[in-house]
Amino acid sequence: MTAKPSPLRQTDGVHPNVEGVVSALRAAGADAAAEAVRELPDSARTAALAAAQLGVEVGAIANSLLFDSAGTQIFFIYRGSNVFYTAKVERLLGIPALKRADPDFVRQHTGQPIGGVAPLGHPEPIGTLVDIALAGYDVVWAAAGHPAAVFPTTYDELLRITVGTAAEVGD
Repeated sequence: MTAKPSPLRQTDGVHPNVEGVVSALRAAGADAAAEAVRELPDSARTAALAAAQLGVEVGAIANSLLFDSAGTQIFFIYRGSNVFYTAKVERLLGIPALKRADPDFVRQHTGQPIGGVAPLGHPEPIGTLVDIALAGYDVVWAAAGHPAAVFPTTYDELLRITVGTAAEVGD
């Protein structure tokens, strides 16, 4: 049986990263998503763990990866059931190599830990590509700044709040 996550409330002593994501969601006009941020019973550092706790398909989880391309950060949001093909994205962007960010780089540029990186709420804007495969889901679940916090959104809203570009980045 899947545990039902409970809503996070500001008075519950919410982690500062989650508070930052809630503020960023509100600033982006995504009040419904901000109100629906959920704390999961356990860490959800992978799409499979998040999906199991939410009782949804793995594909409805918005995975995130940060890469460095010659000093430029590129953020990818893709369907949790997809395999991310670096070579495919390098060809798509016309760049010779993407370097996957290590945990310190991720925290420096997003302010959030790997496994909980939200699509927004970063210290500085990051160019973002959003996998078109996520459009196949009515509700997409994204990390909310902490490995045990998520929020529901839609593909269109995800594009809007990230100022992202639609792209095919997975299989």
